[in-house]
Amino acid sequence: MTIRWLAIILLTITGSLSARADSPTTSSMKLVMLGTGTPNADPDRSGPAVAIVAGGKSYLIDAGPGIVRRAAAAARKGIPELKPDQLRLAFLTHLHSDHTVGLPDLIFTSWVLERPVPLMLYGPHGTKRMAKHLEAAYSDDVNLRLHGLEPANPEGYKVDVHEIVKPGLIYKDGTMTVEAIPVLHGSWKEAYGYRFRAYGKTIVLSGDTRPSNALLEAAKGADILVHEVYSDAGFKRRSAVWQRYHASFHTSASQLAALANKAKPKLLVLYHQLYWGTSDQDLVKEIHAAGYDGVVISAKDLDVFTP
Repeated sequence: MTIRWLAIILLTITGSLSARADSPTTSSMKLVMLGTGTPNADPDRSGPAVAIVAGGKSYLIDAGPGIVRRAAAAARKGIPELKPDQLRLAFLTHLHSDHTVGLPDLIFTSWVLERPVPLMLYGPHGTKRMAKHLEAAYSDDVNLRLHGLEPANPEGYKVDVHEIVKPGLIYKDGTMTVEAIPVLHGSWKEAYGYRFRAYGKTIVLSGDTRPSNALLEAAKGADILVHEVYSDAGFKRRSAVWQRYHASFHTSASQLAALANKAKPKLLVLYHQLYWGTSDQDLVKEIHAAGYDGVVISAKDLDVFTP
């Protein structure tokens, strides 16, 4: 058995690609899977939400249901940047409900738990409207917390929205650069993947998409590619109407294998998995059977990967 395949087996067992666990540094970058789910109400998988942690900050992608509690669980496991009051910056891939229904949780729970500054939120057109409506929907709650007996701060419930004007570089700080990648998600006019770069490492996240040339180009040589997927075997059991939908909105295991063969990421992480009677192991097998021999892990909630 080759060293490469021994590494693949070890990574599949441990669920992580990481630097030495005993040597975290301020110049490391972590990928934390807060939620790997879909609209299906799987009790073991919260809705789509991912965090990248670097330089003492957390960068959230999407806000599926359960995001703040999953972040708190990650903080309890040793990632303090994901404590509720530290959830200060987020990026939305698109405005489907399974990716945004946790947004009021992210806005208001983190404020109630003492986030002292507005949430900075990046997303497609419509994000400002969504944030404005959420503030209005919770106005009675905000008013009582600000003017009642609770010592709430006056800034944390606010949202500083930045709608993406065009793909490319949308955010930069002293540690991280973030690029928006246009992807193809059915009839959505605007949907994005994201490329995060820090300390010479690159993590690319697909968001929801069918195969996308723009994403392929962005993912070439990435340290980690996080990509949605559905099972080829399960797809065959779906009705014709659902097959048309999924083929337009999402990426099959065999299509992902073709994309990964061209992009050649060091690690391919599956999320937003649509199983339809298959398993994590089946998804990995389908990708390998389609001709991809790189390292693939089908992620679970709270898995952590370090490029």
